[in-house]
This record gives sequence, C-alpha cells and structure tokens, in this order.
Amino acid sequence: MEFYQKTAEEILEVLNTGPTGLSEREATQRLAIYGKNVLEKKKKSSPLTLFLSQFKDFLVFILVVAALISGFLGELIDTVTITVILLINGLIGFIQTYRAEKAMEALSKMLSLYAVVIRDGKIKKIPAEELVPGDIVLIEAGEVIPADLRLLEAYQLRVDESLLTGESVPVSKQVDLIIGEKLPVSEQKNMVFKGTFVTNGRGKGVVVATGMNTEFGKIAKMVQQEDTKTPLQKRLADFGKKLGLAILFICLLIFILGVLRGEEPLRMILTSVALAVAAVPEALPAVVTITLALGAKKMVDLNALVRNLPAVETLGSVTFICTDKTGTLTQNKMTVREVFSFEKQTNYLFLCMALNNDIRLTEEGNPTGDPTEIALYEYAKENHFEKVELQKKFPRVFEIPFDPKRKAMTTVHKKENGYIVFTKGSLETILEKSAFILLEDKIVPLTEEIKKEISDKALEFAKKGMRVLAFSYKEIPELFETETLESKLIFLGFCGMIDPPRKEVKEAIALCKSAGIKVVMVTGDHPVTAWAIAKDLSIVEKDDPLDSALITGKELEEMSLEDFEKKVEKIKVYARTSPEQKLKIVKALQEKGQFVAMTGDGVNDAPALKKADIGVSMGSGTEVAKEASDLILLDDNFATITQAVKEGRRIYDNIRKFVKYTMTSNSGEIWTVGLAPFLGLPLPLLPVHILWINLITDGLPGIALSGEREEKDIMQRPPRHPKESLFAHGLGIHIVWVGWLMGVVCLFIQGLAIKYNLHWQTMVFSVLCLSQLGHALAIRSEKESIFKIGLFSNKPLFYTIVFSVVLQLGIIYCPLFNKLFHTQPLSLRELIITFVASSIVFIAVEIEKLIKRRYKGISTKFKA
Repeated sequence: MEFYQKTAEEILEVLNTGPTGLSEREATQRLAIYGKNVLEKKKKSSPLTLFLSQFKDFLVFILVVAALISGFLGELIDTVTITVILLINGLIGFIQTYRAEKAMEALSKMLSLYAVVIRDGKIKKIPAEELVPGDIVLIEAGEVIPADLRLLEAYQLRVDESLLTGESVPVSKQVDLIIGEKLPVSEQKNMVFKGTFVTNGRGKGVVVATGMNTEFGKIAKMVQQEDTKTPLQKRLADFGKKLGLAILFICLLIFILGVLRGEEPLRMILTSVALAVAAVPEALPAVVTITLALGAKKMVDLNALVRNLPAVETLGSVTFICTDKTGTLTQNKMTVREVFSFEKQTNYLFLCMALNNDIRLTEEGNPTGDPTEIALYEYAKENHFEKVELQKKFPRVFEIPFDPKRKAMTTVHKKENGYIVFTKGSLETILEKSAFILLEDKIVPLTEEIKKEISDKALEFAKKGMRVLAFSYKEIPELFETETLESKLIFLGFCGMIDPPRKEVKEAIALCKSAGIKVVMVTGDHPVTAWAIAKDLSIVEKDDPLDSALITGKELEEMSLEDFEKKVEKIKVYARTSPEQKLKIVKALQEKGQFVAMTGDGVNDAPALKKADIGVSMGSGTEVAKEASDLILLDDNFATITQAVKEGRRIYDNIRKFVKYTMTSNSGEIWTVGLAPFLGLPLPLLPVHILWINLITDGLPGIALSGEREEKDIMQRPPRHPKESLFAHGLGIHIVWVGWLMGVVCLFIQGLAIKYNLHWQTMVFSVLCLSQLGHALAIRSEKESIFKIGLFSNKPLFYTIVFSVVLQLGIIYCPLFNKLFHTQPLSLRELIITFVASSIVFIAVEIEKLIKRRYKGISTKFKA
C-alpha cells in the first residue's frame, strides 16, 4: 500500500514516530541506516580510463594502424596528422563524459539546504541532508520541500509541482487519505515531494522518503543512465568495420597478383601498405568533427546551443519528437482566453477579477503570486481595471481565503454607502451560492433554465481545454457573520483560462509533418486540456479517434508492454504521465526502430531527455534539463527545432558527400593499381604517389565540402530509416562505378602513353589526382548541375581545388619535387591530354545527375 492510501495515524505508526517527532538519538540511528538526504553521484572513472575509452572504436583502431604504417614508410607528416586528429577526437569525447555528473550537480543545487523539524518536541532548524524517515517537518510559502512528505496538516497549502508533473497551476493539498492504485504524482494530493515549491499556505508532514528514494531521486537515477549512441556514431562504427575487412582483403590480393606477375616482393609490400594507408580515410574523423562544429556554430545563430557534437546530425534522423506541453508547446503562463457573462458592460466582472486576488507588485511593477490570479489581474488591467487605483476606492476590509473544500475565495471591500462582496471559485460552487444573476444590468432570480444555459456554455469551454472560474458579488449595508457573506450571491459570469500555445509552434509542427516527422505530446497535465492543445496545434487531426490517439498515465500503467508496443506508434497524446512513463514511451518507440527526440524544460523531462536519441531542452528551463540534453533552444522557441532538423539533415548530407568523395578516390586508386597486372601493364603508381594523392585530395577539399549548402528538397524528404546504411541511395554503387571509371581512364592513358613513348607515370599520377578534384566539384549536389548551383556558391571548395591543381603542377614542374616524387615535366601536348582525360569523370557524374533529374520528372508525372 502506498503512503497516500494511509491515514495520518497509520503513517505515524508505520514510521514509529509521533507528533513530538523523533528523538535526536533515534534520528542519528536512522541517519546511519538510511544515509544522508542527498543525491548519490555516479562513481567516477579515472581521467586516464575515460580518455583511453575514446579509442575503442574500430575506425579509430584502423587509423592508429594507418599512423604506424605511415611512420614505417617514413611519411612522418601523415603520421603526425593522423595522431593529432585522433587526439582531438579523443579530447572531445573525453569532455562529453562529464555531462551526467553535471546533471547530478544541477539537481543537487535545486534542492532545499535547510529544514524546520520537530525533534524531542522542540522546533529546530537542521541541514536538509540530515532528514530521516519519521521526521516531522514544518513547511510554509516560499520554501522548497526538503524530502517526500505525507501531510499531517495543511492550511490553504498550494504547491508548484510543475518541475515534476508539468502542470503549470499550483496544486491544492489536503490531509485525507486518497483511494486509488498506482496514482501518478499529480493526483497524490496528500503528499508533497522533494524539490517542489510551496506557493501558498503552510503545513506539517512526516518524512516518508529521503535522498535517492524520493521522486526526485528516482529521476536522478534515470539521468545517470548511459548515453545513447547517435545514428552517426552507429553508422561510422559499421562503416569502419566493413572498411577494415575490405582493405585487408584488397591489399592482400594486390600483393599476391603483383608477385605472381613478377614484381619485386619488397616493392609490392610497400605498394600494398601505401594502398592500405590511402584506403583509410584519415581525414574522416576530422571532417566529421569540423562539419559538426561548423553546424553547431551555425545553430547558435539560429538560437540553438549544441552540447553534444555528434547529436547535431541526429536531428536529421529523427522520426518522432516527443514534446512536453507546459513551457515547450505552451507559454507556461495562465491566460484568460474567453469570458461569458449576461452583463452588458461586464464592469462588475472585471472589478471582481481586479480586486478578488492576493497579487502583489514588485518594485518594477510586475505582479507576483498565484499564476491563476496573475492571469485574472492582467486581464482586468487590459480592460482598464487597474487594481492599485481600485484598491484606493474599494479598500479590502475582510476576506475568507481560498479553501480546497469550499473551492471559493471571498473578499469584502468598503465603498461609499456600505460594502461590496466579491466571490470567485469553481462554477458548481458559485452557482450553488448564487440566488440571483446580473442579466443585462438587471438583477433577476437565477432560474434552473439559466443555470443549464450557463453549464452548457461552461462545458464548451472545458472541451476546448480551458479551466473555468466563476465570479459573483453582492452589496451589503454592513458586515454580517462570515457564513452569510457567501449566500444569496449575484452571479456575474465565468472565464475560461488556459496556458496558451506559443504562436509559432503550429507552423513548426506543420513543417515537421512535411519532413515526415511525427510530433507527440507527453504531459503531466489533464487529458481534456492536453487534447484541446493538441487539436489546436494540429498534433491530432479532426478525424483522429480520442480512444486510440490519447492515453493517460494510469491506462499506460495498466497496459502490458506487448500491447503498448502495438499501439505506441499511433498514440499522439499522453496525459497525466510520470517521469518513469515518459522514459518508457521513449524506450518503446526506440524498440520499434524509431529515432526519438524529446523536448522539455522541467526536472520531470530529464530522464527521457537523457535516454532519447537527442534531448532538446529550453533555454529558460531547469539546469537539470539542460545538463541532460544534447541541444538547448536559447529562445524557448519550438519552431527553432525545425531549423535544427534542417541543419542536421544538411550536415549528414555533407558527411555523405565527403564519404562519397574520399571513398571514390580510394576506389579509383585501388582499381588503377589492381587492374594493371591483369592488363599486362607495369605498376602505374609508386607508394609516394599514392600517399601524395591521399594527402592532397582527402583533406582540404573534404573539409570544404562540409560547408556545402542544403539541397532544395531537404525538408520534403521523409526521415532516413534509423538502420539505413551510410552507403544507401546508390552511394556504394557510385563509389564502385566512378572509381572503376577513374581506374579505366588512368590505365587507358598509361597504355596510350607507353605506346607513344610519353611520360606515362607522371601522366597517370596527374590524371588520377585531377580526376578526383573534378569529382569533388561534380558531387556538390545530389541531383542539381554544378552550373545551376554555381561554381562560386562554395568558394572555399573552389579555391581549395585551384590550390590543389597549383600544387600538382608544382610536383610536375619543380625540379626539387621531381626528385622527391619521381616525376618528369610534361610537354604542353601531354598536359592537355592529362587535363582532357581528367575531365571525363566530372562529365560522367554530371550526366548521372541529369538522368536522376529526368527520372524524377518522369516518375512525378506518372504519379500525378
């Protein structure tokens, strides 16, 4: 049985305590048993262990081997470059491992430092970390709850639990036991929880849980879970393994074929090793890191701060966005949306809104107090009913505070010839206390027919997700007994309040839909409110059935995992959910093969933010949420996420372009060296040539490709399949056929040059190098021609290619480089042949893109 299901007497008996509290001796003994009321920190690994763990990746292992091979071949520049790249990537990974620890520190900072307790019958102030189960704790407005408490006394006690539940309205608390199994935190009205904030009243409770056993502590445990690998990390790991096996096989094959043909074994060993170094894209980790870093920098300009670099790309893979409602989709500010009244001028209604509240103004003139009352105050002010001025005319002389059982609040104000009484509360309460109604400025009896009309209208408000609050008044010549103040009232009307959606969110959700991303609301709020907001924002469509598109936390708790996984992809709204259930939703979607983004700003969102493939928190959110997330929206604008998705897709596209570019180049080198023995040709390239091509083509052009602009249709595509290979959509085929074409062109030039006694090795070396640079230009867009997007639309790439061509000409014509690279100056005729042959690959890839465009046009017409 849960604590909320027990009476106060039963709780005290179970915890072996009483109204006078524990003795100091008993408290000390319990502290030794239960431990301090603090959040435990995850055991830290040593800095050296953390750093070395960054080098476990298979691709990184290949690069380490490549560095050793480069050193063995005497290519110290390659060795140093690869080593520096590895160290930079290792350092970035090392820094990221501290994220969970920072989240824990942020949780700790939010919690109460001191608590007022009763021990040995005396009231004492002690450090909150010394609280133990059984302690009697006193709480009042303005305090943070120091532990999970079962309430023993509550006087107008209201607690802001939005950090745990997501509800934007403070919860009124009670002492009576509550019937119900496995109720969510939001419905445990006789409990208060560690880390939440008392907004009104005072109370007394007994500690039932401390430290990691509190609701807050359970969240802390979930935040400590291991990070989820991003799609990019998974794809690169898969790519590295496949690449390593392919390299070993190809190099061994080339070595055997060369020896069988009669080449010197030592030269074939050097050539095979050089090919192995060339086949490993040393620049890949650097290009990925730089691409992600540049993307992160661009995202800051879009008001999105990236905390975890690899996660930048993850947004491009997201298929589901699970978003919290309060403060994320909505403004986290109660607002009066509609007013219903039979009064012509609604003067009395606005007067009641302005005066019947406990709002106080700060020095800056900003209202503070209960969010509901702030909404009423601001609405009255907008209609020119200013509380400060009205208080001078109608000073408050008496009040009956709000009570959860009465569900009403009454204030009495002095006026010229008597008093005016204002009462606000739930519609049922105000109708029950009212005998009359102000109908077109005339006071008439409140009939059952009028009551039904009022109730029907209120039901319309409720269906729109609005919270209904009713108002009444009466004028009296003098103050009577308290009981009579709330009788025979004159009904004024009611208002509908809601935490309204952000203006830009609806458009952002529509953009997500066009990009094939499903948006799901996950909130601790009431189902009716959640459904209304979801409909307003088009998260749910008009024809979506309520019973299959919405589920409550209680229903989710009772549902088996098997049944839930069958329905999880169809559910669009989750209401009254707990932090554990939010985490369960994310896990279930991931089990179905979906890639999930979770947005939120409260402590209750932290575990799901941590577990999701990418966690997105709000800039104004809690530090806990920020530390658990990968991306922070600095402007709290959900619409920023669509820009982040666009940027994530662009980044992944550019990484694919680099892989296409570098692996095609490597493929060309392998085809050139591998096919030569079969055609009876001498070894076309020396190891130094292969290493130079690898150095000049993999590095700068690859980095320049990372800055390429997004494709036009980037937000009209569906998300990539979570298990999609890096070589999908024809990339693998492109690498093979374009690499083969490079090899064929090079070997054709070799045969032609040998036949006509030209400088064949220098020509082959140059054709291969220049073909790869032409290929870099051609693959800037997946489908559009380079001449349409413009040669200068990526200036860094253009200048890099020009620089690389100049370097290659230096290798050909500089005497010093002739000796180092075993090259010979080419005649003008040889140079022209070299440049013409080098353009074949560029032209072929442009033709490939033309065919793609034509095919797309034909298929579009066919579909139409």
